[in-house]
Amino acid sequence: MFKVLQESTNEIASADKTKTLPEQIKALINAEKVVLFMKGNSDFPQCGFSANTSGILRQIGVPFKTFNILNDPEIRQGLKEFSNWPTFPQLYVNGQLVGGNDIVNEMFQNGELQTLVK
Repeated sequence: MFKVLQESTNEIASADKTKTLPEQIKALINAEKVVLFMKGNSDFPQCGFSANTSGILRQIGVPFKTFNILNDPEIRQGLKEFSNWPTFPQLYVNGQLVGGNDIVNEMFQNGELQTLVK
């Protein structure tokens, strides 16, 4: 299993290393309806794109969990290959990749993101 650090941050602390890498990634993606793989966490983002994406999710009031890809190089690299998406943050909703900061921002501006996460 994985651990949540604090309920206030909703950060997933680590992946279940007893599983294969693809199984770890799938478990993380499905940990919540909305999961954001980012640099840092929503309380302490470590890049502007991650800060923006987590800020959008907070603004629309959707519950979400984060995973700090800086703490797990194996997940970081594996997720790039799994999703065929080379950059972070990566937002997943209902187990499906939505995209990175630019896509999330565009979807937020036109109302698609709010509809998707309901």
